[in-house]
Amino acid sequence: MISFELVFLALLSALTFVHAHDARDQIPMNGDAIFDAAIDISQEPWTSKYGPQSDLGFTGPLSFSHLEYRRCLEDASQSFDIGIIGFPFDTKTSYRPGARFGPFAIRSGSRRQMSGFGKGWTLAWGSSPFAQGSSMLDCGDVPLSAFDNAKALDQMEAAYDTLLLRPVLGGIGEVYKERTKQFALDGKEHPRIVTLGGDHTIVLPILRSLNKVYGPVSVIHFDAHLDTWPARGTTKQEGINHGSFFAIATEEGLMTNTSIHAGIRCKMMGYGDIEHDDTVGFQVITTDDIDDYGVKKVIQKIRQRIGNKPVYLSLDIDVVDPGLAPATGTPEIGGWTTREVKRILRGLTGLNFVGADIVEVAPAYDHADITGIAAADIVHDFLSMMLIDEPPKPHVGPFSKEDLE
Repeated sequence: MISFELVFLALLSALTFVHAHDARDQIPMNGDAIFDAAIDISQEPWTSKYGPQSDLGFTGPLSFSHLEYRRCLEDASQSFDIGIIGFPFDTKTSYRPGARFGPFAIRSGSRRQMSGFGKGWTLAWGSSPFAQGSSMLDCGDVPLSAFDNAKALDQMEAAYDTLLLRPVLGGIGEVYKERTKQFALDGKEHPRIVTLGGDHTIVLPILRSLNKVYGPVSVIHFDAHLDTWPARGTTKQEGINHGSFFAIATEEGLMTNTSIHAGIRCKMMGYGDIEHDDTVGFQVITTDDIDDYGVKKVIQKIRQRIGNKPVYLSLDIDVVDPGLAPATGTPEIGGWTTREVKRILRGLTGLNFVGADIVEVAPAYDHADITGIAAADIVHDFLSMMLIDEPPKPHVGPFSKEDLE
Protein backbone atom coordinates (compact mmCIF):
# COMPACT_ATOMS: atom_id res chain seq x y z
CA MET A 1 0.00 0.00 0.00
CA ILE A 2 1.39 3.37 -1.01
CA SER A 3 1.61 5.82 1.85
CA PHE A 4 0.29 9.38 1.68
CA GLU A 5 3.84 10.69 2.24
CA LEU A 6 5.18 8.86 -0.84
CA VAL A 7 2.35 10.19 -3.03
CA PHE A 8 2.98 13.72 -1.78
CA LEU A 9 6.73 13.51 -2.44
CA ALA A 10 6.15 12.12 -5.95
CA LEU A 11 3.71 14.91 -6.75
CA LEU A 12 6.08 17.55 -5.35
CA SER A 13 8.94 16.13 -7.43
CA ALA A 14 6.85 16.27 -10.61
CA LEU A 15 5.79 19.86 -9.97
CA THR A 16 9.40 20.83 -9.28
CA PHE A 17 10.50 19.25 -12.59
CA VAL A 18 7.80 21.10 -14.54
CA HIS A 19 8.71 24.40 -12.88
CA ALA A 20 12.43 23.90 -13.55
CA HIS A 21 11.70 22.92 -17.16
CA ASP A 22 9.57 26.05 -17.66
CA ALA A 23 12.28 28.18 -16.08
CA ARG A 24 14.93 26.73 -18.39
CA ASP A 25 12.73 27.56 -21.36
CA GLN A 26 12.94 31.21 -20.30
CA ILE A 27 16.74 31.27 -20.09
CA PRO A 28 18.45 32.46 -23.29
CA MET A 29 21.17 30.32 -24.86
CA ASN A 30 23.86 32.68 -23.56
CA GLY A 31 22.90 31.87 -19.98
CA ASP A 32 21.61 35.34 -19.05
CA ALA A 33 18.47 35.06 -16.91
CA ILE A 34 15.39 37.06 -17.88
CA PHE A 35 14.59 39.69 -15.28
CA ASP A 36 11.28 41.36 -14.70
CA ALA A 37 11.20 44.38 -17.02
CA ALA A 38 9.02 46.13 -14.45
CA ILE A 39 11.89 46.48 -11.97
CA ASP A 40 12.55 50.16 -11.26
CA ILE A 41 16.22 50.29 -10.34
CA SER A 42 15.87 53.90 -9.22
CA GLN A 43 13.91 52.61 -6.23
CA GLU A 44 16.39 49.87 -5.32
CA PRO A 45 18.69 50.38 -2.31
CA TRP A 46 21.91 50.99 -4.26
CA THR A 47 20.69 53.36 -6.98
CA SER A 48 18.37 55.30 -4.70
CA LYS A 49 21.24 56.03 -2.31
CA TYR A 50 24.34 56.17 -4.54
CA GLY A 51 23.39 56.44 -8.19
CA PRO A 52 24.97 54.61 -11.18
CA GLN A 53 27.43 51.74 -10.79
CA SER A 54 30.31 53.70 -12.27
CA ASP A 55 33.87 52.35 -12.49
CA LEU A 56 36.70 53.66 -10.35
CA GLY A 57 40.25 54.03 -11.61
CA PHE A 58 41.08 50.57 -10.28
CA THR A 59 37.83 48.73 -11.09
CA GLY A 60 35.81 47.57 -14.06
CA PRO A 61 36.59 45.66 -17.28
CA LEU A 62 40.08 46.28 -18.68
CA SER A 63 39.88 48.65 -21.64
CA PHE A 64 42.13 51.56 -22.51
CA SER A 65 41.25 54.51 -20.25
CA HIS A 66 37.86 52.87 -19.57
CA LEU A 67 36.78 53.45 -23.18
CA GLU A 68 33.84 51.46 -24.45
CA TYR A 69 35.03 48.00 -25.49
CA ARG A 70 34.06 45.87 -28.48
CA ARG A 71 35.64 42.92 -30.25
CA CYS A 72 35.52 44.95 -33.43
CA LEU A 73 36.73 42.22 -35.77
CA GLU A 74 33.53 40.26 -35.10
CA ASP A 75 31.30 43.14 -34.05
CA ALA A 76 30.71 45.98 -36.51
CA SER A 77 27.74 47.38 -34.62
CA GLN A 78 29.54 50.51 -33.43
CA SER A 79 31.44 52.88 -35.72
CA PHE A 80 34.43 54.84 -34.46
CA ASP A 81 36.82 57.56 -35.55
CA ILE A 82 39.80 56.32 -33.53
CA GLY A 83 40.20 52.68 -32.60
CA ILE A 84 42.57 51.12 -30.07
CA ILE A 85 43.74 47.62 -31.04
CA GLY A 86 46.22 45.25 -29.42
CA PHE A 87 48.75 43.17 -31.36
CA PRO A 88 50.07 40.70 -28.73
CA PHE A 89 53.05 39.45 -30.73
CA ASP A 90 56.70 38.95 -29.71
CA THR A 91 58.14 36.04 -31.68
CA LYS A 92 60.37 38.24 -33.84
CA THR A 93 62.43 39.70 -31.00
CA SER A 94 66.22 39.44 -30.95
CA TYR A 95 66.81 39.61 -27.19
CA ARG A 96 64.20 39.49 -24.42
CA PRO A 97 60.67 38.31 -25.33
CA GLY A 98 57.52 39.26 -23.46
CA ALA A 99 55.93 42.08 -25.48
CA ARG A 100 52.92 39.87 -26.21
CA PHE A 101 51.78 41.05 -22.79
CA GLY A 102 52.29 44.70 -23.79
CA PRO A 103 48.64 45.45 -24.70
CA PHE A 104 47.52 44.19 -21.30
CA ALA A 105 50.19 46.22 -19.48
CA ILE A 106 49.35 49.42 -21.35
CA ARG A 107 45.63 49.07 -20.70
CA SER A 108 46.37 48.31 -17.06
CA GLY A 109 48.60 51.38 -16.89
CA SER A 110 45.75 53.50 -18.26
CA ARG A 111 43.24 52.72 -15.51
CA ARG A 112 43.53 56.15 -13.85
CA GLN A 113 43.04 57.90 -17.20
CA MET A 114 39.27 58.06 -17.13
CA SER A 115 37.78 58.70 -20.58
CA GLY A 116 34.62 60.57 -21.42
CA PHE A 117 33.55 64.11 -22.12
CA GLY A 118 34.86 66.46 -19.43
CA LYS A 119 37.66 64.06 -18.44
CA GLY A 120 41.34 63.85 -19.37
CA TRP A 121 42.01 67.62 -19.39
CA THR A 122 45.63 68.59 -18.63
CA LEU A 123 47.58 71.81 -18.22
CA ALA A 124 50.13 70.59 -20.76
CA TRP A 125 47.50 70.33 -23.52
CA GLY A 126 44.97 72.83 -22.25
CA SER A 127 42.34 70.38 -23.47
CA SER A 128 41.20 66.77 -23.38
CA PRO A 129 41.36 64.29 -26.28
CA PHE A 130 37.83 63.22 -25.37
CA ALA A 131 36.45 66.71 -26.03
CA GLN A 132 37.64 67.02 -29.64
CA GLY A 133 34.55 65.54 -31.27
CA SER A 134 35.93 62.14 -32.28
CA SER A 135 34.42 58.83 -31.20
CA MET A 136 36.91 56.37 -29.67
CA LEU A 137 36.57 52.65 -29.10
CA ASP A 138 38.80 49.94 -27.65
CA CYS A 139 38.62 47.13 -30.20
CA GLY A 140 40.36 44.51 -28.05
CA ASP A 141 43.25 42.30 -29.14
CA VAL A 142 43.80 40.37 -32.35
CA PRO A 143 44.11 36.61 -31.66
CA LEU A 144 47.50 36.04 -33.29
CA SER A 145 49.29 32.77 -33.90
CA ALA A 146 52.18 32.22 -31.53
CA PHE A 147 53.53 29.35 -33.65
CA ASP A 148 53.54 30.58 -37.26
CA ASN A 149 55.06 34.03 -37.80
CA ALA A 150 53.98 34.26 -41.43
CA LYS A 151 50.40 33.56 -40.39
CA ALA A 152 50.61 36.08 -37.53
CA LEU A 153 51.83 38.83 -39.87
CA ASP A 154 48.97 38.08 -42.25
CA GLN A 155 46.50 38.10 -39.35
CA MET A 156 47.72 41.54 -38.30
CA GLU A 157 47.38 42.89 -41.82
CA ALA A 158 43.89 41.43 -42.20
CA ALA A 159 42.82 42.88 -38.86
CA TYR A 160 44.19 46.33 -39.67
CA ASP A 161 42.58 46.22 -43.13
CA THR A 162 39.27 45.39 -41.50
CA LEU A 163 39.32 48.32 -39.07
CA LEU A 164 40.81 50.79 -41.54
CA LEU A 165 38.02 50.13 -44.04
CA ARG A 166 35.21 50.60 -41.52
CA PRO A 167 33.11 53.75 -41.92
CA VAL A 168 33.90 56.51 -39.46
CA LEU A 169 31.22 57.64 -37.05
CA GLY A 170 31.88 61.29 -37.78
CA GLY A 171 32.14 62.31 -34.18
CA ILE A 172 30.10 64.90 -32.33
CA GLY A 173 28.42 67.50 -34.52
CA GLU A 174 30.52 70.41 -35.75
CA VAL A 175 33.37 69.61 -33.37
CA TYR A 176 34.49 66.60 -35.43
CA LYS A 177 37.00 67.34 -38.21
CA GLU A 178 37.85 65.18 -41.20
CA ARG A 179 41.60 64.58 -41.20
CA THR A 180 42.42 61.67 -43.54
CA LYS A 181 40.06 62.16 -46.48
CA GLN A 182 42.45 64.43 -48.40
CA PHE A 183 45.13 61.70 -48.41
CA ALA A 184 43.01 58.61 -49.01
CA LEU A 185 43.18 57.10 -52.49
CA ASP A 186 39.40 56.59 -52.42
CA GLY A 187 38.73 60.15 -51.25
CA LYS A 188 36.95 58.94 -48.10
CA GLU A 189 37.57 59.57 -44.42
CA HIS A 190 38.99 56.49 -42.68
CA PRO A 191 39.32 55.58 -39.00
CA ARG A 192 42.70 56.03 -37.39
CA ILE A 193 44.10 53.13 -35.41
CA VAL A 194 46.36 53.33 -32.36
CA THR A 195 48.06 49.95 -32.01
CA LEU A 196 49.38 48.54 -28.74
CA GLY A 197 52.27 46.16 -29.39
CA GLY A 198 53.75 43.71 -29.43
CA ASP A 199 57.31 43.79 -30.74
CA HIS A 200 58.25 46.30 -33.42
CA THR A 201 57.77 43.85 -36.30
CA ILE A 202 54.04 44.67 -36.14
CA VAL A 203 54.71 47.88 -38.09
CA LEU A 204 55.37 45.94 -41.33
CA PRO A 205 51.80 44.59 -41.68
CA ILE A 206 50.48 47.97 -40.54
CA LEU A 207 52.38 49.78 -43.31
CA ARG A 208 51.19 47.18 -45.82
CA SER A 209 47.63 47.92 -44.78
CA LEU A 210 48.02 51.71 -44.76
CA ASN A 211 49.54 51.55 -48.25
CA LYS A 212 46.27 50.16 -49.64
CA VAL A 213 44.42 53.26 -48.44
CA TYR A 214 47.01 56.05 -48.62
CA GLY A 215 49.88 54.82 -50.77
CA PRO A 216 53.42 55.36 -49.39
CA VAL A 217 53.54 57.28 -46.10
CA SER A 218 56.29 58.99 -44.12
CA VAL A 219 57.23 57.65 -40.69
CA ILE A 220 58.27 59.37 -37.48
CA HIS A 221 60.14 56.69 -35.56
CA PHE A 222 60.96 57.10 -31.84
CA ASP A 223 63.46 54.41 -30.89
CA ALA A 224 66.90 53.67 -29.50
CA HIS A 225 67.55 51.51 -32.59
CA LEU A 226 67.43 52.14 -36.33
CA ASP A 227 65.32 49.10 -37.28
CA THR A 228 66.46 49.56 -40.89
CA TRP A 229 69.04 46.79 -41.03
CA PRO A 230 68.95 44.63 -44.18
CA ALA A 231 67.11 41.33 -43.96
CA ARG A 232 69.51 38.54 -43.04
CA GLY A 233 69.18 34.78 -42.68
CA THR A 234 68.70 31.74 -44.84
CA THR A 235 64.90 31.95 -45.12
CA LYS A 236 62.48 34.75 -45.98
CA GLN A 237 60.76 34.58 -42.62
CA GLU A 238 64.07 34.69 -40.74
CA GLY A 239 64.87 37.96 -42.47
CA ILE A 240 61.73 39.65 -41.16
CA ASN A 241 62.20 40.75 -37.56
CA HIS A 242 61.96 43.74 -35.26
CA GLY A 243 65.22 45.17 -36.57
CA SER A 244 64.67 44.84 -40.34
CA PHE A 245 61.00 45.67 -40.96
CA PHE A 246 61.62 49.24 -42.19
CA ALA A 247 64.12 48.04 -44.81
CA ILE A 248 61.59 45.47 -46.02
CA ALA A 249 58.84 48.11 -46.05
CA THR A 250 60.97 50.32 -48.28
CA GLU A 251 61.70 47.42 -50.64
CA GLU A 252 57.93 46.91 -50.90
CA GLY A 253 57.36 50.59 -51.70
CA LEU A 254 55.36 51.28 -48.54
CA MET A 255 57.26 54.38 -47.39
CA THR A 256 58.38 57.73 -48.75
CA ASN A 257 62.04 58.78 -48.56
CA THR A 258 61.18 61.53 -46.06
CA SER A 259 61.04 59.65 -42.77
CA ILE A 260 62.92 60.45 -39.56
CA HIS A 261 64.23 58.73 -36.43
CA ALA A 262 64.17 60.30 -32.98
CA GLY A 263 66.22 59.14 -29.99
CA ILE A 264 68.76 56.81 -31.69
CA ARG A 265 71.64 55.66 -29.46
CA CYS A 266 72.28 51.96 -30.19
CA LYS A 267 75.61 50.31 -30.96
CA MET A 268 76.18 49.54 -34.64
CA MET A 269 78.58 47.76 -36.97
CA GLY A 270 79.90 51.12 -38.16
CA TYR A 271 78.95 54.22 -40.12
CA GLY A 272 77.83 51.97 -42.95
CA ASP A 273 74.66 51.32 -40.96
CA ILE A 274 73.86 55.04 -41.11
CA GLU A 275 74.58 55.14 -44.85
CA HIS A 276 72.21 52.22 -45.39
CA ASP A 277 69.63 53.92 -43.18
CA ASP A 278 69.72 56.89 -45.55
CA THR A 279 68.85 54.64 -48.48
CA VAL A 280 65.79 53.45 -46.55
CA GLY A 281 64.64 57.07 -46.39
CA PHE A 282 65.45 58.22 -42.87
CA GLN A 283 67.26 61.11 -41.26
CA VAL A 284 68.62 60.56 -37.76
CA ILE A 285 68.08 62.57 -34.59
CA THR A 286 70.16 61.05 -31.82
CA THR A 287 69.47 61.02 -28.10
CA ASP A 288 72.32 63.49 -27.54
CA ASP A 289 70.90 65.99 -30.03
CA ILE A 290 68.39 67.06 -27.44
CA ASP A 291 71.29 68.28 -25.28
CA ASP A 292 73.15 69.97 -28.12
CA TYR A 293 70.19 71.61 -29.87
CA GLY A 294 67.29 71.52 -27.44
CA VAL A 295 63.72 70.24 -27.59
CA LYS A 296 62.47 73.05 -29.81
CA LYS A 297 65.02 72.35 -32.53
CA VAL A 298 64.29 68.63 -32.41
CA ILE A 299 60.61 69.37 -32.95
CA GLN A 300 61.39 71.84 -35.71
CA LYS A 301 63.55 69.38 -37.66
CA ILE A 302 60.95 66.61 -37.43
CA ARG A 303 58.21 68.93 -38.67
CA GLN A 304 60.41 70.19 -41.53
CA ARG A 305 61.20 66.64 -42.60
CA ILE A 306 57.56 65.54 -42.67
CA GLY A 307 55.89 68.69 -43.99
CA ASN A 308 52.28 68.23 -45.11
CA LYS A 309 52.57 64.57 -46.10
CA PRO A 310 50.52 61.79 -44.47
CA VAL A 311 52.62 60.40 -41.63
CA TYR A 312 52.59 57.36 -39.38
CA LEU A 313 54.11 57.55 -35.88
CA SER A 314 55.78 54.52 -34.31
CA LEU A 315 57.17 54.75 -30.78
CA ASP A 316 59.33 52.06 -29.25
CA ILE A 317 59.21 52.45 -25.48
CA ASP A 318 62.98 51.91 -25.37
CA VAL A 319 63.41 55.48 -26.65
CA VAL A 320 62.86 56.27 -22.96
CA ASP A 321 65.78 55.63 -20.62
CA PRO A 322 65.47 52.18 -18.98
CA GLY A 323 65.76 53.86 -15.59
CA LEU A 324 62.30 55.27 -16.31
CA ALA A 325 60.92 52.47 -18.51
CA PRO A 326 62.76 49.21 -17.75
CA ALA A 327 60.13 46.85 -19.20
CA THR A 328 61.41 46.42 -22.73
CA GLY A 329 63.18 43.78 -24.77
CA THR A 330 66.36 45.64 -25.80
CA PRO A 331 67.13 48.33 -23.20
CA GLU A 332 69.75 51.00 -23.99
CA ILE A 333 70.98 53.36 -21.28
CA GLY A 334 71.12 57.12 -21.80
CA GLY A 335 67.65 57.55 -23.25
CA TRP A 336 65.26 60.46 -23.19
CA THR A 337 63.07 61.10 -20.18
CA THR A 338 59.34 60.56 -20.37
CA ARG A 339 58.91 64.32 -19.99
CA GLU A 340 61.12 65.00 -23.02
CA VAL A 341 59.24 62.46 -25.15
CA LYS A 342 55.89 63.91 -24.12
CA ARG A 343 57.13 67.43 -24.85
CA ILE A 344 58.23 66.45 -28.36
CA LEU A 345 54.90 64.74 -29.06
CA ARG A 346 53.05 67.93 -28.14
CA GLY A 347 55.27 69.80 -30.57
CA LEU A 348 54.26 67.46 -33.42
CA THR A 349 50.55 68.26 -33.06
CA GLY A 350 48.90 69.26 -36.32
CA LEU A 351 50.89 66.97 -38.59
CA ASN A 352 48.79 64.71 -40.82
CA PHE A 353 48.81 61.53 -38.76
CA VAL A 354 47.10 58.51 -40.28
CA GLY A 355 47.89 56.19 -37.36
CA ALA A 356 50.25 55.47 -34.48
CA ASP A 357 51.60 52.67 -32.32
CA ILE A 358 53.55 52.05 -29.14
CA VAL A 359 55.61 48.85 -29.01
CA GLU A 360 58.11 46.71 -27.11
CA VAL A 361 56.47 47.02 -23.68
CA ALA A 362 57.37 43.74 -21.95
CA PRO A 363 55.88 43.92 -18.44
CA ALA A 364 57.75 40.92 -17.05
CA TYR A 365 60.73 43.25 -16.66
CA ASP A 366 58.74 46.08 -15.06
CA HIS A 367 58.77 47.45 -11.54
CA ALA A 368 55.62 48.88 -9.95
CA ASP A 369 54.02 49.08 -13.44
CA ILE A 370 56.04 52.20 -14.28
CA THR A 371 56.60 51.27 -17.93
CA GLY A 372 52.96 50.37 -18.52
CA ILE A 373 51.88 53.63 -16.88
CA ALA A 374 54.35 55.62 -19.00
CA ALA A 375 53.20 53.91 -22.20
CA ALA A 376 49.54 54.53 -21.39
CA ASP A 377 50.20 58.21 -20.76
CA ILE A 378 52.04 58.47 -24.07
CA VAL A 379 49.04 56.91 -25.86
CA HIS A 380 46.84 59.52 -24.18
CA ASP A 381 49.13 62.13 -25.77
CA PHE A 382 48.80 60.36 -29.14
CA LEU A 383 45.06 60.94 -29.03
CA SER A 384 45.39 64.68 -28.45
CA MET A 385 48.27 64.95 -30.91
CA MET A 386 46.17 63.44 -33.71
CA LEU A 387 43.09 65.57 -33.04
CA ILE A 388 44.28 69.10 -32.31
CA ASP A 389 45.21 71.50 -35.11
CA GLU A 390 48.42 72.95 -33.68
CA PRO A 391 50.77 72.52 -30.71
CA PRO A 392 49.34 73.85 -27.46
CA LYS A 393 50.59 77.22 -26.30
CA PRO A 394 53.01 77.34 -23.33
CA HIS A 395 51.43 77.48 -19.92
CA VAL A 396 51.10 81.09 -18.74
CA GLY A 397 50.54 81.11 -14.97
CA PRO A 398 53.03 83.61 -13.52
CA PHE A 399 54.91 83.82 -16.83
CA SER A 400 54.65 86.16 -19.81
CA LYS A 401 55.82 86.26 -23.43
CA GLU A 402 59.00 87.97 -22.35
CA ASP A 403 59.93 84.95 -20.24
CA LEU A 404 60.05 82.81 -23.41
CA GLU A 405 62.71 85.00 -25.01
